[in-house]
Amino acid sequence: MTENTEHQFTDNVQEHLQQVQHLLEKQALLETVVHNQELPRAERHELLDKMLHKRHLAELSEKLEALHAADIAYILEALPIEQRLLVWNLVKADRDGEILIEVSDSVRESLIADMSRDELREAAEQLDTDEIADLAPDLPHHVIRDVFKSLPIEEREQLRAAMSYPEDSVGALMDFNMVHVREDVTLEAVSRYLRRFDELPDHTDQVFVVDRDERFRGVLPINLIVVNEPETPVGQLMITDVVQLHPDDKAEHAAQAFERYDLVSAPVVHEDGKLFGRVTVNVVLDFIREESDTDLLNQAGLREEEDIFASVWKSAQNRWTWLALNLCTAFFASRVIGEFEGTIAQMVALATLMPIVAGIAGNSANQTTTIIIRSLALGQINQNNARRLMLKELAISGLNGIVWGGIAGLFAYFLYRSVPLGLVMTSAMLLNLTLGALVGIGIPLLMQRLGRDPAIGASVMLTAITDSGGFFIFLGLATVFLI
Repeated sequence: MTENTEHQFTDNVQEHLQQVQHLLEKQALLETVVHNQELPRAERHELLDKMLHKRHLAELSEKLEALHAADIAYILEALPIEQRLLVWNLVKADRDGEILIEVSDSVRESLIADMSRDELREAAEQLDTDEIADLAPDLPHHVIRDVFKSLPIEEREQLRAAMSYPEDSVGALMDFNMVHVREDVTLEAVSRYLRRFDELPDHTDQVFVVDRDERFRGVLPINLIVVNEPETPVGQLMITDVVQLHPDDKAEHAAQAFERYDLVSAPVVHEDGKLFGRVTVNVVLDFIREESDTDLLNQAGLREEEDIFASVWKSAQNRWTWLALNLCTAFFASRVIGEFEGTIAQMVALATLMPIVAGIAGNSANQTTTIIIRSLALGQINQNNARRLMLKELAISGLNGIVWGGIAGLFAYFLYRSVPLGLVMTSAMLLNLTLGALVGIGIPLLMQRLGRDPAIGASVMLTAITDSGGFFIFLGLATVFLI
């Protein structure tokens, strides 16, 4: 997708959002006018129905009907709760399922809370089994039971299988809606088989080839069916050297394979060699986006994705965990400073220079952490190269410490005309940048070893350590060499 096309799509979605907001504002204005009329209650309701339901709400409903489910999801996420529910109730019931799949988890929660048991069951029944599995964690248990009972036996087993895999596994990404043929048939038979479909499954760039026991044998790209003779056997043209995924594989490994080999779809093969499902590029892109959003939230110390229009209380609770930790680390940093009150009292210049030492090291540590987290996500770091990477980062911090510490030392000298103070400033910068590099590498690697997301609270912990460490190093050196 070109940059101009991307901007065009973004502008279109924004335009749709503005149109919906404009209609909602007109509806709210007319509702206010009607309620201010001195009419009996019954007449007011009748007037309200004529002026609103038949005009702006009908126009809004027509507008929503013409939009893609993803665009409606975007609009719902950008509206306050009251307007969101009004728009949601105007969406046709036969589109509820596909829209629930598109919206963020936090917004989906508010929409589901406004739906009845029957509405939720009907929305889920509109979806494929893999999509139901994605939606299942947010649905009440009694709704899931109803959906299970309504599915055919084969789809019921597929849903049970899809729900059995962790969220970060290939099994959670795969779908069962795929085309497969046997290796001993001709291209003509494959063509006849494909024409029996009303439409092919999304992102069908290749047909999967299996033997009589449903064991995976290879793939047959759609273009080969078109350009070769109809009498050619599938086994003669199929490609056997293909990327195969397994249900228990990590989803991030599948994402790396799709990016590296420019895949559109890939087979999911069970341990016994039988074709189990497939993974498509659209699902992988959604996973990558969600992982990026999660990493961003984790680095900021947020527990979960947040609905921007959620209540103040709920949003505040989402931010409490790391704010509490940050408060504790801030108290710790203040106690570090408190231990050197006498030093600061004798040389007030130290108080003005402390933030520089802590700030530069914190920024450098965040840079290191970002690189390490990205490398971990791409699978580029292992036991063989971790030590070498650490030495490299220490060398970078040493070089930066000498260069920027030297500049900071000169700055301190010109301000206070003290060579010892300049040298202490340079030394403190060098040592704190080294500490920042060690922490910037160590925290993500430790989190990964503990089985946690390497990005969780990284920036909060880095700031705490480089602040406290910077104050201790700087004031400690000043106490030894200046006082």
